[in-house]
Amino acid sequence: MALTEETLDDKIELVGEFRLVHIRTATIIKKDGEEISRSFLRRVLAPDADVSGEDSEIQGITSVAWTQEVKDAYTAFLAAQPTYTTTE
Repeated sequence: MALTEETLDDKIELVGEFRLVHIRTATIIKKDGEEISRSFLRRVLAPDADVSGEDSEIQGITSVAWTQEVKDAYTAFLAAQPTYTTTE
């Protein structure tokens, strides 16, 4: 009986005005080559993210989707958000 584990980015989507990159990573467990389990982890990358540690496919997608115009608009959007403080 051999158990193996495989991970792969099985869904990559660009979402919204700022081209957020939604990535779904599947973890697949197989027993003797037959899939017995699959689970998912999702994460989102915004235009201000450091993608140097991502695989070449993600880096390629972000280099095309995140133009300077998109990055500037995202930075302006973040700057326009209200800030909240708490008092203790």
